[in-house]
Amino acid sequence: MRYMLPLLFLVALLAMLMLRGYVHSEILADHRIQPPTATDRVPERVLEGGPVIDARSTTEPAKTLRIPDHRIVLTFDDGPDPVWTPRVLDELKKYHAHGVFFVTGTMASRYPDLVERMVEEGHEVGLHTFNHPDLSYQSTGRIDWELSQNQLVLAGAAGIRTSLFRPPYSSFADAMDNKSWPVTQYVGSRGYLTVVNNTDSEDWKRPGVRAIIERATPKHGRGAIILMHDSGGDRSQTVTALGKFLPKMQHRGYEFTNLTAALGAPSAHTPVTGFALWKGKAFVWAVDVSEHITDVLVVGLAVIGVLVLARFGLMLLLSFAHARRVRGKGFRWGEPLTRPVSVLVPAYNESKCIANTVRSLVASDYPVEVIVIDDGSTDDTADLVDRMRLPNVRVVRQRNAGKPAALNNGIAHARYDIIVMMDGDTVFEPSTVRELVQPFADPRVGAVAGNAKVGNRDSLIGAWQHIEYVMGFNLDRRMYDMLGCMPTIPGAVGAFRRDALNRIGGMSEDTLAEDTDVTMALHRDGWRVVYAENARAWTEAPETVQQLWSQRYRWSYGTMQAIWKHRRAVVERGPSGRFGRVGLPFVALFMVVAPLLAPLIDVFLLYGLVFGPTEKTVGAWLGVLAVQAVCAAYAFRLDRERMTHLISLPLQQILYRQLMYVVLLQSWITALTGGRLRWQKLRRTGVVEAPGAMQDRRRSSNDRRPVA
Repeated sequence: MRYMLPLLFLVALLAMLMLRGYVHSEILADHRIQPPTATDRVPERVLEGGPVIDARSTTEPAKTLRIPDHRIVLTFDDGPDPVWTPRVLDELKKYHAHGVFFVTGTMASRYPDLVERMVEEGHEVGLHTFNHPDLSYQSTGRIDWELSQNQLVLAGAAGIRTSLFRPPYSSFADAMDNKSWPVTQYVGSRGYLTVVNNTDSEDWKRPGVRAIIERATPKHGRGAIILMHDSGGDRSQTVTALGKFLPKMQHRGYEFTNLTAALGAPSAHTPVTGFALWKGKAFVWAVDVSEHITDVLVVGLAVIGVLVLARFGLMLLLSFAHARRVRGKGFRWGEPLTRPVSVLVPAYNESKCIANTVRSLVASDYPVEVIVIDDGSTDDTADLVDRMRLPNVRVVRQRNAGKPAALNNGIAHARYDIIVMMDGDTVFEPSTVRELVQPFADPRVGAVAGNAKVGNRDSLIGAWQHIEYVMGFNLDRRMYDMLGCMPTIPGAVGAFRRDALNRIGGMSEDTLAEDTDVTMALHRDGWRVVYAENARAWTEAPETVQQLWSQRYRWSYGTMQAIWKHRRAVVERGPSGRFGRVGLPFVALFMVVAPLLAPLIDVFLLYGLVFGPTEKTVGAWLGVLAVQAVCAAYAFRLDRERMTHLISLPLQQILYRQLMYVVLLQSWITALTGGRLRWQKLRRTGVVEAPGAMQDRRRSSNDRRPVA
């Protein structure tokens, strides 16, 4: 379910966007117009005949029909339009007049209620193709497609088929040429009457109401098929002209009627029943869904755009304020701390990493005791640490019970009041512990987050995570520090006051993100949680997509669990209420909800590249990338990192970010479907060594891990 639902969701979204592009003539559209050609292959009786061409017979020559005197067939092309078609219908209804609406499938599928109104009010409906192409350029297969899709829409909108057809870009019968005549013959063989016109109001030029009326008025009482438009632009002049033209011509004895009524023929409409009816209704419903989905996406894109820009702006502002504060000459947490601290290292099968981890702690310039809690490892992790025989390092063994249990066991064995926690695949710089514990000089501080950095950044996937850690994590922590709602003490480098941990019951096993869980609990208990930028720790990031997926899936799901666990803080009083009404919504919005909407930027990038406008779409996406690049560059400057790693930022946004989207979506589905996720052990290589050595070490080709 967790894999199928995201796939089905993406397929359905793609299908809806493709359908929208289709009904908006953004795909499969052909806007070429055939220039006039010779007419020597067109029968003379057609060129000199009436505006209705009947080429349906396979045994008899094509014939033409004229409208009887004092009868007018008003025809309206290119609709229905949500603004102008209702006003045209209102004018016709006001004067009890009828006409023929030649609708396109693209418009009729989007506004089926107007087609239904046309039929209910006694008007006739004809086909004007689906996408409005010049059919003289099209194959017979494409012509059949245009007609059948147009009929499908009529079935779904009004439950009818029609036998009337008007070619796009058509004119008078004498304008038929060697390119358009074969199309008329073929359409006739499919059972359609081809309807052109013999009076053109030229309302599409918007020449003025008086000019439209003059050009639409038949001469000498003759019958006429008058061409007008109810779509394709501003049709206010057409509507106004109808209000004057209808009563004027009725006063002269003209009757405004349907085409078949004027010719004394059976109705052009045939009821549709059975499967064809439901197929049409399903298509119209799908178009309606695609339109609404697109509207939702547009609103979502606007929301996420505002959120992204607001977040980046807030991040830059507060990060600048944080750096200025903690780097100021007069800044200090209090009297410098010198008393020893306990460092807990929970480890499960960390034999490749644990030696580097422990050595980095022993090299610390601050007094520490190191407790390695072996959580039932099946390799020689514990024995390896014992064989090292390092001072102030001891091993606590336990049966496999998970990381929270290992940390609680370590807390029970710790001698000192400040507890530093780190992962077994992480190394500290000599000054890390000292920098990490100094904020505890402030008695209000209950926990401190360190600066976790990616140690194995020599692969592409490692470089992407390096950008994410510097920009997405550490820059965020500066912002959250200033807001007083730090969401997570990283498991790789964090410190806690023992009293604070005891008051909240230690490390909880309720969620898969025990670091986020305990941090939120500390906020609710009234403790300050701060960020120490100089407390750097180098961690081994996942080196394959599968490992990265497993890690981020657990992080995302665990964060959701922690937010849900602490949801009651929203209605509580005191410190818990402040965190619940400020920190919890902020964390939920920017860590869970906004990232879920962020893919809309990329969805519209693809949509714009395929359907246009390409230049504006690319420009907008590059604008978002530029904002991110500015934030990333500032974050790298604050962390004193080389800017060369930002070269891969555009590729990260295209590829790496998509993986994070799918991971978050899968976490949402797991949460909503009640699924359970277990801890997953990542494969380690031990590539991250103590500071100094790690910068110069180069892995051999045999040790290099694939990106995907």
